[in-house]
Amino acid sequence: MDPVIKSKAIRRLKIIEGQIRGLQKMIEEERYCIDIIAQTSATKQGLSGVEDLLLKNHLSTHVIDQIKNGEEAQATDEILKVYKLK
Repeated sequence: MDPVIKSKAIRRLKIIEGQIRGLQKMIEEERYCIDIIAQTSATKQGLSGVEDLLLKNHLSTHVIDQIKNGEEAQATDEILKVYKLK
């Protein structure tokens, strides 16, 4: 994995970890529902950002290598699999 992408992904995941703990506390404290929903939305956006980083890493390393090694079908299948997940 690209070291810069790895560092960014870990940093974002640590932030998300804090957000999840915050969500748990908000629910325990019975905070206003809209505030909790806003926080869950921010957490989902954070996870989406991690997915984007991982996809960038995969495309710029593994998929390129697959294409260079004549494994275009596998590369295409993986790209389509990620597309369907999104």
